[in-house]
Amino acid sequence: MSLRDLSLYTNEIERALRQTLRRGDAESAPLYGMMQYHLGWLDRNLQLHQGRLGKRLRPVLCLLACQACGGDWRRALPAACAIELLHNFTLIHDDIEDNSALRHERATVWNVWGLAQGVNTGDAMWSLSRLSVLSLSAEGYDAATVLDVARLLEETSLALCEGQYLDIAFETRQDVTLDEYLRMIEGKTAALLSAALRVGALLGGASDEQLAAWGQVGRSLGLAFQIIDDILGIWGDPAVTGKSAASDILEAKKTLPILQALAWEAQQPTRPLSALYAGGALDERQVPLVLECLEQADSLAYAQQQAARHHEAMRQALATIDGSEPAMTTLRALTASLLERRY
Repeated sequence: MSLRDLSLYTNEIERALRQTLRRGDAESAPLYGMMQYHLGWLDRNLQLHQGRLGKRLRPVLCLLACQACGGDWRRALPAACAIELLHNFTLIHDDIEDNSALRHERATVWNVWGLAQGVNTGDAMWSLSRLSVLSLSAEGYDAATVLDVARLLEETSLALCEGQYLDIAFETRQDVTLDEYLRMIEGKTAALLSAALRVGALLGGASDEQLAAWGQVGRSLGLAFQIIDDILGIWGDPAVTGKSAASDILEAKKTLPILQALAWEAQQPTRPLSALYAGGALDERQVPLVLECLEQADSLAYAQQQAARHHEAMRQALATIDGSEPAMTTLRALTASLLERRY
């Protein structure tokens, strides 16, 4: 499935996002310009630019869940915008915390305007996300429903921060377990995907039981999605991923395949992978050594099995939902496309 198939939703999301970011007087306008730069609408001179836009995956999931539950997805657009702004606020801050100078081959916000402005831009985007939730009242939602959405997204924000804390903490630890890693990606990746579906379903009038099922769909989708990203970061084709080959190895990231190989190696007479990762970032000459260790531990097959397990859990959870068409068919196709990426 391509974004073209979802253009009915993505075009409306883009329109609503642009409307949300039309704020500020002449003096504060550059702040909103920095947000628009991050979202791909402006260049570093804050002039119109046809850059690479995000997939808007999370807001699309929100709107599809709303429609599948019998709601008017257009009324849920403020929530979809809130979710996308929340996601991008975390990306702006992640770039600072990871010291990343580039995102999708463009200079990151902090790299162009400095750390202080990068932090402030992320903070402002978070505030706009919260205000967007409150604007659901203008779409006719009652105060209790708006409060439920706000609470859900605040809880999700905290889960994202917990996941990011663990991710940062893992950088200096040599004893990260597979269970700890799954806990981290459940916060950093799965939490917002789960929230996007739950918010959409809530606005579509879903029952508590249905909300739980939607949440499970998002959790399993997020876990499978991140594990596939882990696979792509080591064995992905640069022509497909847009990253250099074995990019995660060069950055010494402790992703699922690496942690599985380290756990396997701990039971062996020698521990070359552990020695390599004890030294921090690696260079190109060490990549073949790491790949050899991963092959010995059968790490690719392990990661593929784990992704397939969570994919099946997502599929089963989605099958329990008796949702409206054509939204359910679109959801099934979209989630399948996300979990069938080539590597």
